[in-house]
Amino acid sequence: MRHVRNPPNPYNKFSAEYVGEPPPTKLEVFEETATKNVITKAFASDWEGGWRYTVNCYRGCVHGCTYCFARQYHEYLGYGAGTDFETKIVVKPNTPQLLREELKKTRDKMPHLDFSFATDPYLPLEAEYQLTRKCLEVCAEFGVPTAVITKSPLVTRDIDVLKKQSKVSVFFSLPFLTKEMSNPFEPYTPVPEARFRAMKMIADAGIPVGIGVAPVIPGYNESDIPGLLERAKEAGATRAFMSMLHLDTDSIEDYFVEKLYERIPTKAAKVINTLKRERGGTLRHSSYRERMTGETEQWEVTMKLFDFHAKRLGFRQHEKPGEPEIAPVPIQQTLF
Repeated sequence: MRHVRNPPNPYNKFSAEYVGEPPPTKLEVFEETATKNVITKAFASDWEGGWRYTVNCYRGCVHGCTYCFARQYHEYLGYGAGTDFETKIVVKPNTPQLLREELKKTRDKMPHLDFSFATDPYLPLEAEYQLTRKCLEVCAEFGVPTAVITKSPLVTRDIDVLKKQSKVSVFFSLPFLTKEMSNPFEPYTPVPEARFRAMKMIADAGIPVGIGVAPVIPGYNESDIPGLLERAKEAGATRAFMSMLHLDTDSIEDYFVEKLYERIPTKAAKVINTLKRERGGTLRHSSYRERMTGETEQWEVTMKLFDFHAKRLGFRQHEKPGEPEIAPVPIQQTLF
């Protein structure tokens, strides 16, 4: 792994609103030469077929979402799941080359590829490295159905590549309707309004787009669900899913609770108590099956609220990014 002492600053190339505000602490970027397969097979009971096939060009995420389940993977590198996850970013520059070599062998067995799982595929560094873009070009070349899930409007830069594919979808993670609601949990992400504008750009380009209302934090953002679905519909989204907050490890739970009391102290106890009711008295799920759902009637009401408005607005409900639909492709363009 090579430490990049002074990487190019992508914030000089795009506006802060476009890629999100940089974190206040020092950002360290490391380059790692990947030597193994870059396609990861991850079990996901709520995904089509029960498996996700993912590609991660980066490790860590400057968005700093306090609830992010991927924080645990930074511990495998010897870093912490807290601020290390947000400030020590690992870049794998040879991911596109390895992806090409892997698809030469596995294309016929690959139902779809998702970008990403352990990070956002459109971190601010992607503006300079362009690794996700290069990987999408490889997927287009091999005809692999592709899905992108992101919080960043930077994905609009790659509309030209996405339009080359016959099976593709883009999902925006949007659990909060306003910047004020988002800030305590997503301090360095692009504001919701910027994500909705990007959603419209993707939809206007003829690319299937959806919204992921995830996570729903019991006792905090349930009331945002109708407004989020309405704004997504106005922006051209056709698909929607939701899931409940899940804290997968002790370290993620500790960090989430610490930031909760630090940023919204008057609401922290309500959120924690509500979440504990949904988890049988703890903050953690007891099984993978219960990971993204609650136990109480309150959660049932939340699900009915989502289902009612999703149906009213004509969304294809509870469909995940790994279930791409056919996108219209102009005749003169190459097939996916």
